[in-house]
Amino acid sequence: MINYLKSELYRLLHKKNLHLTSIICFLLILAAGLVLSYLPKVDPSFPYATSPFFYSNVISSGVLILIVGLLFNIALTGKDITVIKQSVAFGISRKVIFWSKLILTLGYFIIVCLIGIGLMVVLGENLFTSDTQVVISFLLACLNMIPIILSGFLIIHTLKMIKVGEAYIVITLFFIYTFSGDILRPLFRSVSGLNNLYQYAPSTLLTENLLNFMNESVKFEFSYWLIGVVISLITLLIGSQKFAKISID
Repeated sequence: MINYLKSELYRLLHKKNLHLTSIICFLLILAAGLVLSYLPKVDPSFPYATSPFFYSNVISSGVLILIVGLLFNIALTGKDITVIKQSVAFGISRKVIFWSKLILTLGYFIIVCLIGIGLMVVLGENLFTSDTQVVISFLLACLNMIPIILSGFLIIHTLKMIKVGEAYIVITLFFIYTFSGDILRPLFRSVSGLNNLYQYAPSTLLTENLLNFMNESVKFEFSYWLIGVVISLITLLIGSQKFAKISID
């Protein structure tokens, strides 16, 4: 597995589009901060040139972050079916292929996210009024988001490895991380014991996290990690089994 990881890492690091996407993400964060801090000079009554509003753009962008994750994942699972066929032909197990690609793409995604969060804090503290409590609240909100976002990335990886198209993956992401709570609420409203199930839907948790941040009441929530871990384990279990049986043409 180590040798395969090294070869895949070499391929990953030489993906120019991958690094270009990362740079564009960082530039967009920088541009958002600079524009937001400049607007009060044009319109003194502009009310949103604050660090809480700046940070809220990240906390409210769960699906957008996952779409960026999809772009990263495509780097090693996109048009590489020929490479996978060759790897299998040379005796590399599908289990090694599945987990190696996941480790590398997820690792890259996490690094980019951490750099992005660090850039947000630096910009927020220097372009707007510095407030330590706001930074702490932002980091707590990010901590709550981590398991939900990671579960989404694992869904992306699984669907890509079993050859589901990008359009269907995006639809799945919107369904789970934007609309799931709204769908579950009326569906189980009259079912005793399940009428509050919507509260644990990923979309509901992400919305609640944003509202708590904006209301300055955000705190670490264990339920976010529980739901994220459950979704992740189920996804990986199904994904690894499906990939082991799928035909690689």
